[in-house]
Amino acid sequence: MIAHLSGTLAQKTLTHAVIDVGGVGYLVTATARTLAAIGDVGGTVKLLTEMIVREDSMTLFGFSSAHEKETFLLLQTVQGVGAKAAIAILSTLAPSEVEEAIMAGDKAMITRADGIGPKIATRIVNELAEKLGKLKALAIAPAAGTMAGSPAAGATNADEGQSQLAMNDALSALVNLGYARAEAWAVLRDMIAGDADRDSAALIGAALKELGKKERR
Repeated sequence: MIAHLSGTLAQKTLTHAVIDVGGVGYLVTATARTLAAIGDVGGTVKLLTEMIVREDSMTLFGFSSAHEKETFLLLQTVQGVGAKAAIAILSTLAPSEVEEAIMAGDKAMITRADGIGPKIATRIVNELAEKLGKLKALAIAPAAGTMAGSPAAGATNADEGQSQLAMNDALSALVNLGYARAEAWAVLRDMIAGDADRDSAALIGAALKELGKKERR
């Protein structure tokens, strides 16, 4: 498996780049964002890569950041979303924007990508909201002992992970109560920004009050 490539940018088009590594040219398919970030032909470039092998093809995909690569892989866990669709989405939206759209239930934002219709966008939002929330929480809160020598940093990360889990639980509860995911997400996001210490029960109660105020306006 090729984990990354580092060499000279020999060619660049709207959809791919050719990277010369020791005299061998590697054809790499990439997002518009990554292709814009790697600079001009002749310069030195390093990309993280993911190789996808099919019965009739073998394609190398390149990414300028680990976040973009992780989002590319996450999108493909949705039925009907392949590498081409994932690249199209990430060419239109930054990884953080994809995450925001998923958590907010913003299907319209996903359909801004070429070739992505409402049906696929709905599936992406519905299937990835809970999975993305759990992944973000796990990424924030490392296992005990992984922050040796830095207890304060480890504690902070764990607290952030708990806040993410509480937010996920609260969002799920509000949606089950009939509130629109986008509206509930916006309220919860503002609450977390102002106070990261609330548990899910406190978040739900506070969010219901805020949503009630919005309904009376």
